[in-house]
Amino acid sequence: MQISQGFSLLIVTLAAALLPGLSRRLRIPSPVAEILFGVVLGKSVLDLHMGEYWLPFLAELGFLVLMFQAGMEIDFRLLKGRGLRGMVFQLLLFGATLTLAAFCAGAVNQDAFIALVLSTTSLGLVMPTLREAGEQGTPFGQTVLIAATVADFLTLLGITLVVLWRQSGLSWAFVAPVPLFAGFGLALWAARLWAWWNPERAESLLLGSSMQEQGVRMSLALLFLFVSLSELAHLEPVLGAFMGGCILSFVLRKKESLESKISVLGFGFLIPLFFIHVGMGFDVANILTPERLAFTGKLLVAALLVKLVPSLLFPFFGMRLSEGVRAGALLSSRLSLIIAAAAIGLQEGYLSVETKDSIVLLALVSCLLGPVLFRLLGPRRPGERG
Repeated sequence: MQISQGFSLLIVTLAAALLPGLSRRLRIPSPVAEILFGVVLGKSVLDLHMGEYWLPFLAELGFLVLMFQAGMEIDFRLLKGRGLRGMVFQLLLFGATLTLAAFCAGAVNQDAFIALVLSTTSLGLVMPTLREAGEQGTPFGQTVLIAATVADFLTLLGITLVVLWRQSGLSWAFVAPVPLFAGFGLALWAARLWAWWNPERAESLLLGSSMQEQGVRMSLALLFLFVSLSELAHLEPVLGAFMGGCILSFVLRKKESLESKISVLGFGFLIPLFFIHVGMGFDVANILTPERLAFTGKLLVAALLVKLVPSLLFPFFGMRLSEGVRAGALLSSRLSLIIAAAAIGLQEGYLSVETKDSIVLLALVSCLLGPVLFRLLGPRRPGERG
């Protein structure tokens, strides 16, 4: 059913304003409520046809802001403070995850792209869950945060390289992004050096005054600069957005104020539109056949295994096995990045619509199941009943 542009805008803006409060009452992540609301609006239930151009455009913009925020969440001080032994552990952990994911992808007759999809996690869910449990600042919490950061960055990079390989093979187009990565590293080094010698000016430029909001303007300019460079290098724009966020996280020592301002813009309006748009494209009929339900079940089992089995490495690096199992349960939570990967796979023709919908359902289930398992496996707080 076709509805007017004004009415459709009213519906989604009210949803973006009201759904976070509703999700808090229901104790579910806001993106889950937004996706489910989109499912109701979309082809699965009401089959409403909204604006042909404005909603996809704003959803894509929200997608880019989401990945920019993901880059800003990376704490490079954690990576630096772990030393060689810590980084070896993190690389082994991700390597084991990717190896198992490749095996599981082969078991369900899928390829390397699905292996990377299964290797994703959700830093946006891991961080608040650890904070709620009071474990964000503990050695265990820091280890889990670094694991989520490494998984987010390397899977996004791997997806980009797979897309380039399938588009161009071993040709100049495949190595053309190298200057972008070199420029990214140079920009990190130069910006960090300048900020080190001019800390007041750096914070004044990027944080700005509350009246002019200079920091938000500079941040968005950086976002679109790297998106444009990614397009010129034939990379996925989401990688450029992620790199822009990484630069801000690396340069700024005190980023909380700026991060909260960008969150207001992103999570206050644009990012909910992305999740609503994802839900509108989700067709329940695509996953209700016995074959699709079985495939989605296999994906869910694989998604848990590829995070839980590598937890056996924890005792070899001085940590308890029980901590590893808890970490694996939490890292099995997937939401933003796996949905982003599914959108890329559908756009590039690597995934069918049915497989994309199975991945979206996997995200909805795992983002609820992972934090619940993490809490159940954790130590009981004083006053909790068994």
